[in-house]
Amino acid sequence: MLKVVPFLALIALIVLAAVPFAVSDYGLGLLIGAVTYVTLASAWALFSGHTRYISLATVAFYGTGAYTVAVLNEVLPYWAVLAVAALIGGAMALVVGLATLRLAGVYFVIFTFGLAELVRQLITWYEVNVTGTLGRYIFLDITARGIYWQMLGLAAVTIALTAYIQRSRLGLALKVIGDDEVVAAHSGIHLARTKLVAFAASAVILTLAGAIASPRWVYVEPAIVFNPTVSFLTVIMALLGGANRLWGPALGAVPLFLIFEFLSAHFPDTYSIFLGLLFIGVVFALPDGVLAGLDKLKAKRTQPKERTA
Repeated sequence: MLKVVPFLALIALIVLAAVPFAVSDYGLGLLIGAVTYVTLASAWALFSGHTRYISLATVAFYGTGAYTVAVLNEVLPYWAVLAVAALIGGAMALVVGLATLRLAGVYFVIFTFGLAELVRQLITWYEVNVTGTLGRYIFLDITARGIYWQMLGLAAVTIALTAYIQRSRLGLALKVIGDDEVVAAHSGIHLARTKLVAFAASAVILTLAGAIASPRWVYVEPAIVFNPTVSFLTVIMALLGGANRLWGPALGAVPLFLIFEFLSAHFPDTYSIFLGLLFIGVVFALPDGVLAGLDKLKAKRTQPKERTA
């Protein structure tokens, strides 16, 4: 069965790659949004899924990738801009990780949320005081289909990398860290290095996702690309499907993105309330995600019934 899964995944990838030829422009926009959040949720879970470090820094890296393209798209080839964005995201993750991965619990959550705001404010200050403007245009000859295929490829790489890590010593070390860091340290696991590697890999993917998605906006400014909603949605999506499962983040991202699109279109002033209630419901009803909930339900059904006298 395990040998069949990669083959089925490849077939699904080919089918998804062909879908843009059969949908409208609006449908293609939905596909791009859904695949983008699959990538973000899967990349977030790459680090946070097993370590249980709840990071709200997703938009810090996502926005950095978008702004890198906005700044460099007229001076470097597109592939080089993506490479620079990945390097910047990795460098940011190393600096931030070395300074903060010793934190845990609510302190780490608060710091990562503050990091996104710090990056936004720094870029805003630089644009206003150094360049004398706020916001940039992106002129790239990239179609919506091109953006979709790039993001689909990045999503596939992210899921494949997650599958590899889960079967590697790194994945085992991350699981032990998530269960008990004291036990992990006494087991000979280098806590700082292990967390830093996973955090940097996650950050590079998040940054690339922002860089690939940026041509859709044409015009970007800090308030647009550093929207904190991105971070919160990513966390909810990963938790909804199951952050410690390979396909969990994707399972949570697609339906929740469609719900978000519907609510934001029909209830623009109150959709955040619905999302907040949904988040509370996920935490209380499905703390380990939908897949874990289904496994528990299946286990209950298969348990032999007690014989009554």
